[in-house]
Amino acid sequence: MKRAEIKLTIDLDDNNVPESIMWESTDAQNKEALPVKSMMLALWDQNYKNTLRIDLWTKDMPVDEMKRFFYETLQTMGDSFLRATGETNIVEDLRD
Repeated sequence: MKRAEIKLTIDLDDNNVPESIMWESTDAQNKEALPVKSMMLALWDQNYKNTLRIDLWTKDMPVDEMKRFFYETLQTMGDSFLRATGETNIVEDLRD
């Protein structure tokens, strides 16, 4: 069995607003922590049948980049949904 770990390091200001977000993975080619401006983490809790989420962005992330981040995230969520379920109607609605 193969195992990989993902590590997130978030530096917060005095008001708990992210100043920096770093991520690294034991399975990545690059072994050093890399900076990012935004992240969305969604996990499915099978016991409670609900989603656990963490959405973070740094205070210096530009609005135009946030808009693109959301757009690309929605597009890839549609791709993932299609692969997982084979249902095209919802994916077409999402892309519209």
